[in-house]
Amino acid sequence: MLEELHVRDLALIDDAWLELGPGLTVLTGETGAGKTILVGALKLLLGERADSTLVRSGTAEALVEGRFLAEDGELLVKRRVSAEGRSRCAIGGEMASVGELASTVGPLVDLHGQHEHQALLQPSRHAEYLDRFGGGETGRALAEYREALAACRHAEAELERRATALTDRERRVEYLRFQIADIDGVAPLPAEDDELSQRLPVLRHGEKLAHAASEAFRALRDEAGASERAAEAVGALGAVSGIDPDLDALHDRLSSAIVELDDIGVAVRDYGERVGHDPRALDEAESRLAALQALKKKYGPGLDDVLAARETAVLELDTLEAGEEGLRLAEQQVAEARQRAQAAGERLTAAREAAGPRLAAELAAVLGELAMPAARLELSLEPLPFDRWTPDGPHRLELLFSSNTGEPPRPLSKIASGGEVSRVMLALKTVLGAADAVPVLVFDEIDVGIGGATALAVGRLLKSLSARHQVLVVTHLAQVAAFGDGHIVVSKRESDGRTVTDAARVSGAMRVAEIARMLSGSDSAASLAHAEELLSATSV
Repeated sequence: MLEELHVRDLALIDDAWLELGPGLTVLTGETGAGKTILVGALKLLLGERADSTLVRSGTAEALVEGRFLAEDGELLVKRRVSAEGRSRCAIGGEMASVGELASTVGPLVDLHGQHEHQALLQPSRHAEYLDRFGGGETGRALAEYREALAACRHAEAELERRATALTDRERRVEYLRFQIADIDGVAPLPAEDDELSQRLPVLRHGEKLAHAASEAFRALRDEAGASERAAEAVGALGAVSGIDPDLDALHDRLSSAIVELDDIGVAVRDYGERVGHDPRALDEAESRLAALQALKKKYGPGLDDVLAARETAVLELDTLEAGEEGLRLAEQQVAEARQRAQAAGERLTAAREAAGPRLAAELAAVLGELAMPAARLELSLEPLPFDRWTPDGPHRLELLFSSNTGEPPRPLSKIASGGEVSRVMLALKTVLGAADAVPVLVFDEIDVGIGGATALAVGRLLKSLSARHQVLVVTHLAQVAAFGDGHIVVSKRESDGRTVTDAARVSGAMRVAEIARMLSGSDSAASLAHAEELLSATSV
């Protein structure tokens, strides 16, 4: 149950707190007062897309908070929408995503918006309604059908892939073998081209590098070379050691430098002996790199792409060489998958055919309460060819409707008036609400296109629904509003030069005055008397 709704800085609402109780609560007010804004606020708590244009001008963000009483205790949820369009959510004081908000609050509320009855005119939605009514049996049958159909479509795709691969098989096999042999002839190693690119400058300039190393060695190690002269300097400083610590420190540094010079001398000598000029190694490296570049040009751009192309070719060649045997195996798998899908389709059809008459009967009973005693609905299941089966079912499903005795049921979109569609949707919500056991039912102007005695029937039905659910109704009809256990009036006023929407709970004389306004637009003595009479009649 929704116990409390707090809305701040949303559209025309400055700050509104709604305390809601069990049973039937009605929201009324002049057209444009802001009733739909409150419904929109609730939609934000259900995870619907946030529109930054709804943030009240001059404010940084809109805030919607809700306090629900669920089976496992109290649930506090919050949604903030900034003027820049950013959205933040919280569940029980902890940060959450919009998706988490929707999955947490969504199962608690079934909200019927002003235009949702148009969905009833779309046959694609009828299977969803029937499956909700059918409950676990149709739900399980639908899940099994979808799983089997997905497996079948996958098997069919694999068969098509194999059949396509076997088209012009010999030519393709010859090409794949050539491709594999072409790459294997070079036998590239991962990152080999990068290593060769780093080696080639050394091979190309080996003689010059060796000469430089030789010259460096002589400069370091020959008589009067750097090492010899540094040793003389160490000796000179050592002769006066122990007198001045500063000079002793320089002596030590120079001694360390001689060790480093000797190591460098050995290293450059070894480098010069090793590098040399090797025309054969240079030719081999350049030829090898050219071969790798040629492979990359054909199968690249990178050497890793060349190796991946070989792996792909090997896998395809394996498939082709399996030949007719692989194709026969794929055909067998498709046949088995189709059998499973067809069996699952038959089970789903049977489950829906069993649930359909029960749904039609319950809808007809409710429509009888809504002043449509001759209304009749039938379930039409039109089988589809197997290749046109969809995840929604192996058939085209549609609820057909007749409002008059002797007239055959036909599609709702062709024969139902606006008021009839509203009543059928209300009946559907009533039946599905009982099947789903959703705690909160919200109806935003479900009474479009009806009035008079029918309006009283709608109010009576909503009242009966409130025995099993908390029901919130936005209505323009006094006949509906009179059935409310709680009554909230939404109104507009001016404050500091701005329009503000208020929402206040009314009772007693204030409620009578609101019902009178809805009946005749005035609070005359006759209107007030009529309102009191209506409230008295609907309280029985």
